[in-house]
Amino acid sequence: MSQATARHILVDTEEQCQNLKTEIEGGADFGELAATHSKCPSGKSGGDLGSFGPGQMVKEFDQVVFNEAVGEVHGPVKTQFGYHLLEVTSRTD
Repeated sequence: MSQATARHILVDTEEQCQNLKTEIEGGADFGELAATHSKCPSGKSGGDLGSFGPGQMVKEFDQVVFNEAVGEVHGPVKTQFGYHLLEVTSRTD
């Protein structure tokens, strides 16, 4: 079964999410931005979600984590919790 590790930043608005993505693309550190801005408790650890398999996260996460490129920042991704930036840090198939 596939396994992945990822980190994320959760914010309230799509605009805030896009602004953070622009900062990361400009060289800002993903983990530092997660610690400063993320509403998720994982922000304290740089947004790290640990290792998980398909179906363990909301379907919008699975769609990105198990189908998009590793090592790139994806988003904004809208879920019931808000808007996320997702970075897949590793994946095994």
